[in-house]
Amino acid sequence: MSHVSRSRIQELDAGDPLAHARDRFTLPEGVIYLDGNSLGAMPKAAAGRVATTVEEEWGRGLIRSWNTADWIDLPRTVGEKIARLIGAASGTVVVADSTTLNLFKVLAVALSLRPDRRVILSEEGNFPTDLYIASGLADLLGKGHELRLVPPAQVAGAITSDVAVVMLTEVNYRTGFKRDMAGLTRMTHDAGALSLWDLAHSAGAFPVDLAGADADFAVGCGYKYLNGGPGAPAFAYVAPRFLAGLRQPLTGWLGHARPFAFAPNYEPAPGIDALRVGTPSVIGMSALDEALTAFDGIALVDLRRKADMLWDVFVSEVDGAAPELTPITPSDPALRGTQASFRHPEAYAIMQALIARGVIGDYREPDILRFGITPLYLRYIDVWKAARAIGEVMATRAWDTPEFKRKAKVV
Repeated sequence: MSHVSRSRIQELDAGDPLAHARDRFTLPEGVIYLDGNSLGAMPKAAAGRVATTVEEEWGRGLIRSWNTADWIDLPRTVGEKIARLIGAASGTVVVADSTTLNLFKVLAVALSLRPDRRVILSEEGNFPTDLYIASGLADLLGKGHELRLVPPAQVAGAITSDVAVVMLTEVNYRTGFKRDMAGLTRMTHDAGALSLWDLAHSAGAFPVDLAGADADFAVGCGYKYLNGGPGAPAFAYVAPRFLAGLRQPLTGWLGHARPFAFAPNYEPAPGIDALRVGTPSVIGMSALDEALTAFDGIALVDLRRKADMLWDVFVSEVDGAAPELTPITPSDPALRGTQASFRHPEAYAIMQALIARGVIGDYREPDILRFGITPLYLRYIDVWKAARAIGEVMATRAWDTPEFKRKAKVV
């Protein structure tokens, strides 16, 4: 897309069928928020729900609220809402713990289903926690398991007969490159292996079809595109064919078939509830539950369509305003998620200069500027203005100061 005029941008916003969804969020004045792929903006309803949970349910209901407010079933209630967004059947998704812990649990289950194989296959550049967990689990099992990493372009050819699990992230957190989930899962099954997908940069961003792709296992977080708040609980998915007799190694009391029987021996809960471990964070779970109402009445195909249009406007404008930035996210919508990433040797300082101007994106090592395209609350005028701010920062070298080059604890 070539340069877009302000009048055309105004037309796009005026005709946006998702424009009403922006009113569901709290967005500070003077800020263009392009970091929803790292921490989603706060839905207005979530704040009210947290207040109710704290003041009414905890403050007045006290321990009775485990029953009267149905705290005990929140992991399944919220899981059902997420299931709709990721193409999963009812009863196959539970919300619990963090993405890291859920990955440990489902990876352990997957390896137990392929006891004669020892290779966990993933790609170089996958999100570090996924690789750390896989490596740590392999060491813990002590059975000669191996985490095998290959360059991204070589994944398909590396799915050999010794692979137990192919563990991939659908959308790469640095580049925004999107994997062919259905195609790679089919190749995985043809080789006799199992698939495990990390949906951290997929769930809530565009339509995901776990059932249609015949995926075996999946995990994802609640605080990015699902807008559940900082540290929101994560989710895990298990295909229906593996639910019977499901057992994972973190055998905590709320994963027991009868947790309040306080039996001395562990008996896994039937189905997806076996992935539960300990007492859930009720406040965080309630915030995520309410945050998901921001998707009410939203067709995910419309979400994706708007994301692609926003992406085209943003990237084309950045290309014209700041040609020094090198785009690394595929231009083909079929090959990308809903973020736009660029390389520059001074990426960190550039991002700090942008944030100082009210354009919030983020930085990833070693040299990547990353911008999240979140159609529920972004307008066309937002990405258009953001591109111009990028151009101004580059043209004036506003980033070239000691203040912007000094790295904070969280980058």
